[in-house]
Amino acid sequence: MTTARGRHLGRYIGIATLIAAATVAFTAAAAQEKVWRHGLIKAKADAGIFMMVTTRDFAKKQGLKIVTSEFRNDQLALKAMIAGELDSYEGGPGGAFSADSKGADAKILGCHWIVVPHGIYAKDTIKTVADLKGKQIAVSAPNSMPDMLARAALAKYGVPAKDVKLAAVGGDHDRYQALVGGVVDAAVVSNEVEPVAPKNIHLLVAGRDAVPNFLRVCIMSNAKTLAARGDDAVKFLAAEMGALRYALSHKAETVALTEKIIHSKPGDPRPAFVYDDAVKHHAVDPTLPLPAEKLNWLQGQLVKAGKLKAPLDLKIVTAPEYRAKALKLSGS
Repeated sequence: MTTARGRHLGRYIGIATLIAAATVAFTAAAAQEKVWRHGLIKAKADAGIFMMVTTRDFAKKQGLKIVTSEFRNDQLALKAMIAGELDSYEGGPGGAFSADSKGADAKILGCHWIVVPHGIYAKDTIKTVADLKGKQIAVSAPNSMPDMLARAALAKYGVPAKDVKLAAVGGDHDRYQALVGGVVDAAVVSNEVEPVAPKNIHLLVAGRDAVPNFLRVCIMSNAKTLAARGDDAVKFLAAEMGALRYALSHKAETVALTEKIIHSKPGDPRPAFVYDDAVKHHAVDPTLPLPAEKLNWLQGQLVKAGKLKAPLDLKIVTAPEYRAKALKLSGS
């Protein structure tokens, strides 16, 4: 005959068994989550779009834990990847071409911010691109996106690069401060400064108009990582695709995430301005395309600037097979 004590004991044992089973399942699931180390340029007013992949369960669904590191510019992130400190990074694709021309094994996996939001901002005394002759323009490291954008924009408007002084001045914030402080006459900076810029600073030329073929951000990895962790690379790209789709359809949450990341003050107009501009100009593509025409245009600019001796075969620099698998995995 079963006693009350026996029934209670059996119930406790049953509960303990369930808890133990749940703990084992949780531990196993946690163990299955692999760390993927990803590098980004220091967070700005577009951080909610870039960092959405680290929220919710976009990565967890793929069995990954994404650990991000921020860098002042993409050249530093490229070096960190080559040194084995990162599994991937995102930034301008120009660095991958330059690195591969010197024997590196960087691979472009896909590009998500396909319309450059940057532009050349200048003092109000500078009315046209031609007025930049003899002036100093703040850019970033050689071959970086700001450097390439400035050179391409100058060429489009018939101003030889030798007629201006291109000064490498850190990240967007540093270049903007140099412009506002009068250290330089113009600067290549993100459009996030537009709603807060003083009256004596104006947008001289928008990057999307001056250089429509310019790809702002691509995701890069390297041959060694892809050989060892190809499946994880596919899962990482699938997570990014899902996160970008979500960000583009959830403005309030994305803007709020940006505000949290950059610790913006109440009423800061930049996060919403950057988000609306990206959506308006279809700047972000969650399918992570690899547009050959734009990549080859970029190579042409690198050759003109003397950074490449000759264009490289895109088969050497890109790895489209990982994107193709990620599209299927993400349901795109």
